[in-house]
Amino acid sequence: MATVELKAKKRCCKDKPRCKRCPVVCKRLAAMGYAERVSKRRFVFDGKPPKKARKAARA
Repeated sequence: MATVELKAKKRCCKDKPRCKRCPVVCKRLAAMGYAERVSKRRFVFDGKPPKKARKAARA
């Protein structure tokens, strides 16, 4: 699996469901163990998180 670095947006738009680059979604995925926080807005993913985890983070 390839590692992917993602830069989160500056602020959350609070849409339903939240967008993929939302800082809240990235933080939730990091808490679930699918990403690692590098800096305040940069996250490193080891491959693509499962669809269930992404849906749960965006809800």
